[in-house]
Amino acid sequence: MGRIKTRTIKAATRDLYEKQGEKASTNFEENKELVSNNLVVTSKKLRNIIAGYTTRIKKAKR
Repeated sequence: MGRIKTRTIKAATRDLYEKQGEKASTNFEENKELVSNNLVVTSKKLRNIIAGYTTRIKKAKR
């Protein structure tokens, strides 16, 4: 079982995926750069959680 994602993380990821979905990939490192360039994130941990969730969504949709 994985960690539970908060509403804030899910909302931020959903917004990012709607706007930049074609640029998102199944590679975590590339998604970290995508999050850093497109969202104002206050911490590295939050950036990594959003990037990981984006990776997970992208893998599920392919």
